[in-house]
Amino acid sequence: MASILVTNDDGYDAPGILALAGAMRQLGEVEIVAPATNQSQSGHKITLFQDLPYSRHRLDGGIPAVALGGSPADCIAVAMLGLADHEPDIVVSGINRGENMGQDMTYSGTVTAALEATIHGLPAVAFSLSVANGERQEFYQVAAQIAVRIVKRVMEQGLPPFTILNVNVPGVDSIDELRGIRLTRQGVRIYRDSLREAGDGILRVEGEPPTAITDELGTDVWAVHRNYVSVTPVHLDMTAHQFMANLEAWDLQLP
Repeated sequence: MASILVTNDDGYDAPGILALAGAMRQLGEVEIVAPATNQSQSGHKITLFQDLPYSRHRLDGGIPAVALGGSPADCIAVAMLGLADHEPDIVVSGINRGENMGQDMTYSGTVTAALEATIHGLPAVAFSLSVANGERQEFYQVAAQIAVRIVKRVMEQGLPPFTILNVNVPGVDSIDELRGIRLTRQGVRIYRDSLREAGDGILRVEGEPPTAITDELGTDVWAVHRNYVSVTPVHLDMTAHQFMANLEAWDLQLP
């Protein structure tokens, strides 16, 4: 039986991870290692040479869980270093409360937990849920059904090295309301942050929620805004290969 490690960035007992872990039991033996508290937008943060408190729990259906006082990437790192009871065959991250599209991926603890898994040689999938129109438990159940379908295929087919799938699911009450699954590329977010002086020597970054370029065919934001599930393959190699020839023309060699 496959061993499935489940994590997230909303916290080990968030509704999304409970729905995801319960659904993954259809595919194998499930164990959770996730942050003890909300670590949203923590990015690919790894904690070294500092204490990482943890506690063990049993969640819905007796699923074993470790709540770690660290980031989502920390959760995968320490699991692979021996904290997990079983060596996992695959890592499944989510279901995040809120979509992770476009540049969100670099901020997202949900996505970077999956990236940490692929560094350790494991296939990994990150799942996020659009809650633009509010948050309902039914939304998580639909996303969990989608997760079973996609993770099953990953377990059958595998993924290339250093490659994950980033999946975003529209918030709907029934799977019948979805128009389908689209393979997509990364779209573009438009952030609307602002800076406020919150006190003497204190700053606060705030602002309206981000928007996105929604009319660019084939992107993750295009798909989700049209009620498609978006599946984007993401590679850890961030080299701008198409720019290499132009950069060569700069003649950066030493004299």
